[in-house]
This record gives sequence, C-alpha cells and structure tokens, in this order.
Amino acid sequence: MLSWQMSLRIFLGIITGLATALILHACQAEPNALNNGSNVSPNISSSAEANKVAVVSKSPDKYQDKPKKTELPPATKAIVDSVPNGLYDPPRGDIRLAVISDLNSSYGSTDYEPEVDKGLALLPFWQPDMVVCSGDMVAGQYPSLTEDQIKAMWAAFDDRIAAPLRKAKLPYGFTVGNHDASSARGIAGKFLFARDRDVASKYWNAHDPGVEFVDRFEFPFYYTFKYKDVFFLTWDGSSDLIPKDKLEWVEKALQSPAAKAAKIKILLGHLPLYAVTVGRDEPGEVMANTEQLRAMLERNNVHTYISGHDHGYYPAHKGKLQLLHTGLLGSGPRPYIGSSMPPRKTMTIMDINFSSPELTTYTTYDMKTMQKINYEELPKSISAHNGIVLRRDVKMEDLSASERSNCESRLGANLCSA
Repeated sequence: MLSWQMSLRIFLGIITGLATALILHACQAEPNALNNGSNVSPNISSSAEANKVAVVSKSPDKYQDKPKKTELPPATKAIVDSVPNGLYDPPRGDIRLAVISDLNSSYGSTDYEPEVDKGLALLPFWQPDMVVCSGDMVAGQYPSLTEDQIKAMWAAFDDRIAAPLRKAKLPYGFTVGNHDASSARGIAGKFLFARDRDVASKYWNAHDPGVEFVDRFEFPFYYTFKYKDVFFLTWDGSSDLIPKDKLEWVEKALQSPAAKAAKIKILLGHLPLYAVTVGRDEPGEVMANTEQLRAMLERNNVHTYISGHDHGYYPAHKGKLQLLHTGLLGSGPRPYIGSSMPPRKTMTIMDINFSSPELTTYTTYDMKTMQKINYEELPKSISAHNGIVLRRDVKMEDLSASERSNCESRLGANLCSA
C-alpha cells in the first residue's frame, strides 16, 4: 500500500503533466485561432511580405524609398476622376522630374492659363522628386512695362506657382526665358531688357528654389545643382548667344568633381538647339553656333538638353545628345514644322532609371484631354533651317528615301544627318 507521501507525489505529477499538455496545445493552436477570428490566411507572414512593393534595381539603397501613394487632395482627385478610363500612371523610375515650360500669358499678365493650375494640382498624383522649368515663368520682354508691373508679375508667379511648391517641399530647378529676363543686347552691347533681368535676379535671390546648389556662379542665370546622382547645369538661353567667358564656365562646371561623380548630366536652357515649330524656324529663335554647342555638350557627356520656347513637345535626339523640346502650359501652342497636326498644350513626367540603357523615360500628357501622347503620334523627324532632328525612337535608316531627299533638297546633306 502506497504511503500518503507517494500518493501526493503521483497526484502532483499528473496535474503538472496535464497543465504542460494544455499549454503546448494552446501555443500550437494560437495562429489558427487568430486566423479564424480575423479571416486572415494562415500564411499571414509570407503574404504580408509578398504584398510589399519590390523595387528591382541595381541602384544604391537610396533609390529604394519610393513615395507611398496617399489620399489625393480633392482638386487632384477631381481631375483624375474626370479622365475617361482613368489617368495613366507611369511606372516610377529611380528619380522622377515633372517638367514644365512657358507658363506665361500675354505681355504684362499677372494671371495664368487653366492648364498651369491643372499641372500643379496633379503633382500629388505624379509625386515627382523635383519640378524643373525651361523658362518663361512671367510675361515680360515688353519695353513699356514698368518696374512695378514686372514686380507684380513675379509676385503673381510666387503666389500661384513658387509658394505652393515651397509649401510642398518640392525643389524647383529652372532656367530663365526671354520673357523672364532676356539677355538680348543692343548695338552698344547693353542689355535691352536690363530692368527685367534686375527684377528677376532680385526675386530669385530673395526666394530659395530649394535645390542643392553646387555652384551659384551667376545665379539665376548660370548655376549648377544636383539631386542625388543627377547633375544639372543651367545656362542663360534667354537669347541665342552665350558669351565666350560663360561657355568657359560651362565646360569647367561640366568637368567639376560633382559633375563627374553624377550618373547623368542634364542641361536646362530656354532656346533649343534646333527649331521644331512654326514661327521659331529662324536665326535668333534657336541657339547660335548650334553644332559647336552640341559638340561641346557631347564631349562633356551631357545626356539631355531640356529646352522650351518652341511651344511644342518633341522628344528628339541628334548625335549622342537627347533633346527634350518641352511643350507649354501657358498661352500660344504652335504646330510642328511641316506637319498638319494641331498644336496642343502638354506636360512631361521624366523618369530616370539608372539601370536602363536609355536612362530616361518620358510620359507626356495632352493637358486638355489628359491622354498620354505616344511617340507614334509625332513626326518621325523635323527639318528646320539649322538641321534635322529625329524623334527619340527613330534612327536615320528608319526614314524613307523621299524623307531624306526632301531634307537634303532644302538644307543640304550636311544638315540632314543625325
């Protein structure tokens, strides 16, 4: 017969065993109990991991932090919802630029076209890292405008465009246009629009555009800045001629340590190298010494020249240089040279992908319809007085014999090569 001490030990052992078994069972059953209570898949951990957005890139980790889509402001949502079949949302690159140009209306105007407001309202949808502008932010270059009128235009620009960008903490890289601060000179060598230039300079030196300057040199006319691995140079293309000493600075800046360390170099200037629209196809409306400038830019590995002034979007290339002729948001869109296509207002989103051979991708919208403009809608090439440019996706051999001969008969063989 067992002693009472032995019986107590057996009883306690049984109780301890039962408790342990219950605890183990509870631990094993806990995930299923959570799933049953919340209707979540048993593979909750792996499912959550699979739903994360994967950024496949050979770029450094600093390009992995893509902005997350948030609830759109009412004005933005109203525009997005108004687009039949939805507003196209392009795949995001490592860095995204919203490219705008030629915002101005008639001379002296302190108001802006609806498309300017629409472009700004859509920035929360596109979520760019930076906004860049290829000039003509106000409507100057008119001799009878007083200093007060010019200041009023810049105050309107600040109220409608610059201040909202500052509030959104969006850097604004820009170049001045002929209506902002024309560098045209008279016979005596003095600036014809010195008042415009003085007011523009004072405005920009009192308002931080939020960029990371590399060299302020003669800001806002000549300067360099960077964003991560992108190096930007701005030159004063508000008239057709850049002085020799300024070109020496350009070459020096493009060979600077910051420029050499960058993965892509982008130039901002107002006048293009080659004309693409009606009314701009003449000397003085494009940069002078075009071929020498292009050779210098190619020699210094500039990837893209972003320009305005022509009031027509055309994605082109010439030699090794990409040419983004930016469309306008303001008044006065122009038709292409030699084309019956109706003019339209546009805005471009440029995505920079460092793992892509092309480096850049353009998504351009017709700002009336908000439909994406495909390359195939545009002329394969445009022949202006100072040379032919090819659409970005077109090679010279893609042109027909008649297309090449038409150019050569007008311009000669030398200007009809790309």
